[in-house]
Amino acid sequence: MKQIVNVFVVFLLIVACKNTSKQTNQAETVNEDKGNETPEWQYLFDGTSTQGWRGFNSDKLPESWIIEDGTLKSLGKGGDIGGDIVYGAEAFGEFELSLEWKIAEGGNSGIFYHVIEGEQYKAPYYNAPEYQVIDQLGFPQKLEPWQSVAADYGMYNPDFEGAVKKAGEWNTSRIVFTNKKVSYWLNGKKTVEFVPWSEDWETRKSSEKWKDYPDYGKAKSGLIGLQDHGSFIWYKNIKIRKL
Repeated sequence: MKQIVNVFVVFLLIVACKNTSKQTNQAETVNEDKGNETPEWQYLFDGTSTQGWRGFNSDKLPESWIIEDGTLKSLGKGGDIGGDIVYGAEAFGEFELSLEWKIAEGGNSGIFYHVIEGEQYKAPYYNAPEYQVIDQLGFPQKLEPWQSVAADYGMYNPDFEGAVKKAGEWNTSRIVFTNKKVSYWLNGKKTVEFVPWSEDWETRKSSEKWKDYPDYGKAKSGLIGLQDHGSFIWYKNIKIRKL
């Protein structure tokens, strides 16, 4: 009888140890998962409301931007100066931005980030980097590489071969910005990669396009912006997550 009791006690101890080990492993897995959690997406435009959006250097949204069939649409009344909008509710530093867009034939637009406002800036491009959005196949003038779709406009030429779509078709674009590396994507293809504020970046900035814009690209945090460059453009599913 005593031997049976001892065997039973040993059995209980083994079961208890297994359960304890299992619980510990589960806890470790949960903690590991929490440590590697992907940041949650935050919608800047979900197709139903323009809340948070306003004109650059303005307190209201221009009438030239409307909601149409779940998209944020520009009516193309802007130009080199005027008509651009920003998401003014929050500034972002390191981030991943994802959105979908389509453009009218011959159209031109852009996606800005790290936008800084002020009377000294007539448009976002005075200080903010731009992901180029354009009708690559149907634009009426010849495009230089630095003007092409998914370029870091005026700075880094894109590799867009195989990713370009015709005007009127939906595209998916991503910008992944960290202080160590930046990458632009078009329809699943990486088009541009560079190191911000590096020696190479400074050399490019100080020559040609941005040499007369001393504040270009200096900010490490700022607003997200969309350009109205005089053509119909549709954006949807605009979302961002902090990195």
